[in-house]
Amino acid sequence: MRILLVGYGKMGRLVGELAPGYGCEVAGVADPMSKAHTAPLDDPRWKGNVDVAIDFTTPEAVVPNVTALAAQGINIVLGTTGWGAHDAELKQVIARAGVGIVAAPNFSTGVVLFDAVLARAAELFASQPEFAAWIHEAHHSAKKDAPSGTALKLKKTMETAGYGRPIDVAATRAGYIPGTHTIGFDGPSESITLTHTARDRGGFARGALTAARWVNGRTGWFTMQDVLGIANR
Repeated sequence: MRILLVGYGKMGRLVGELAPGYGCEVAGVADPMSKAHTAPLDDPRWKGNVDVAIDFTTPEAVVPNVTALAAQGINIVLGTTGWGAHDAELKQVIARAGVGIVAAPNFSTGVVLFDAVLARAAELFASQPEFAAWIHEAHHSAKKDAPSGTALKLKKTMETAGYGRPIDVAATRAGYIPGTHTIGFDGPSESITLTHTARDRGGFARGALTAARWVNGRTGWFTMQDVLGIANR
């Protein structure tokens, strides 16, 4: 399967390094800021020669990137976050083009399973009014969006599961932290916390490649819950 790397920063390079282990060949790189740049997304060379594009770029680039890739008939794995305001617009782009996309705030298999566990926890604590909930996430200082897309997804999961009280969300940006998300339920005499800690970026890159293999040949808008066969909430 031939993939196009859209963005060639730390994540893009790692995806490229791990690609052969997932039966994927890197067809090229689209990143004008990198020496590895092959050609822009609207270059006709990509049409028919790329199965799936994997995008780890910036929030500002998401709309033009997805639009250009969809026009080329290329399926997409979208790992960039911070574009939520354009959700409806992008879904229309995908539907009109008849391509497939996996869009997720976090491609880590562990985080997707963590989200499913959290849904059950939130459902249980919803009926205990003395427990208040909070979310704290920490990432490296270069991460632009805060709170993270994952933290916002976890908050939505809790609300959808029936937790209707306020949920305080806090973010830290420092050093080289790959990503840590902690959810707490605090009562008068006790606290319960659930934490997912990423040791490195490998989990995100492996998840993106798993998603690329899964979405190849499919049409529609999908999430990592679809890829892993977990019911979406």
